[in-house]
Amino acid sequence: MARVCEICGKGVMTGYHVSHSNKRTKRKFYPNLHKAKVRIGSSVRVARVCTKCYRRYKA
Repeated sequence: MARVCEICGKGVMTGYHVSHSNKRTKRKFYPNLHKAKVRIGSSVRVARVCTKCYRRYKA
């Protein structure tokens, strides 16, 4: 299952760990996803949504 919000499509972003010596190594930033009942249109269903969409569409 992909780590993507089912409403807005927010997904994984990439960046760097930066050490004290400024050495950079790749890392990933994951969206804060939760399974929740959300109201989409006139129906309510369970979806994996980010917290921003959860606050906006909560049932």
